[in-house]
Amino acid sequence: MSAITVTGLRKSYGDHVVLDGLDLDVPQGTVFSLLGANGAGKTTTVRILSTLINADGGRARINGHDLAAEPDAVRASIGVTGQFSAVDSLFTGEENLQLMADLHHLGRWEGRNRAAELLERFDLTEAARKPASTYSGGMRRRLDLAMTLIGRPRVIFLDEPTTGLDPRSRRNMWQIVRELVADGVTIFLTTQYLDEADELADRIAVLDNGRLVAEGTADELKRRIPGGHVRLRFADEVGLDAAVGLLADAVRDNESLTLRVPNDGSMRALKTLIDRLDARAVQVEELSVHTPDLDDVFLALTGDQQKVTAR
Repeated sequence: MSAITVTGLRKSYGDHVVLDGLDLDVPQGTVFSLLGANGAGKTTTVRILSTLINADGGRARINGHDLAAEPDAVRASIGVTGQFSAVDSLFTGEENLQLMADLHHLGRWEGRNRAAELLERFDLTEAARKPASTYSGGMRRRLDLAMTLIGRPRVIFLDEPTTGLDPRSRRNMWQIVRELVADGVTIFLTTQYLDEADELADRIAVLDNGRLVAEGTADELKRRIPGGHVRLRFADEVGLDAAVGLLADAVRDNESLTLRVPNDGSMRALKTLIDRLDARAVQVEELSVHTPDLDDVFLALTGDQQKVTAR
């Protein structure tokens, strides 16, 4: 079943078109990542789907609720962690969570128990009664996400959640996302970190100037870009020579006894290659598949001349 369906979503500010007929379908219990350069429309999409602003056109359903007709029901079933932390620095971690529990109309004891549960889950128990101003960046982001989870949302919008975090904190956040999805939560992730999308997302969509230019798994998107190849390594020159006679488009490296064979890495293409070698009893010592990375995909699909680094 779909957690989010979007059809023909449009948004403009004056003459500037931000979203130009966006269509999306996000299955339940998955991570869906929306990629795009600054200004591509990622944050606008999140703000519309989380009921913070209205669309100019199109329709959307979230957790079975119509975005325009049932905004309160949508709000009750989602959580949002934005680019900028919603943590109150003057409050302790515990007080921040209890405030969110009050906003969700949880009872006193239920709110306290829920706050304690989340503090433990996010490894914040020891810091629970310290002001959030003393927290590290990673701790603040964990607290921010814990606050989002107070109401047990089934869909969570994470808008560039690891911006500014160190590598260890980023990986901790990734593990939290995996655990949420394992519990059946749907994650709608926007990010400029291409390795983050590659690591987490079940499906990826690429936005360019408000339009969806590609969608698929990371591997499917990579196979759309030229440059993929299979590297074959042989035990001796006899095997290498035999393979060269079969694969006219391969690039030979005598020193390493390898061939670089153009290949998109798909199962069909790999099977065809292996069958050709087996038919002539050519023995391959090692086979490895090399595909373009998401940097290559991003640049090819958006035409952006400034490379987005997988930081």
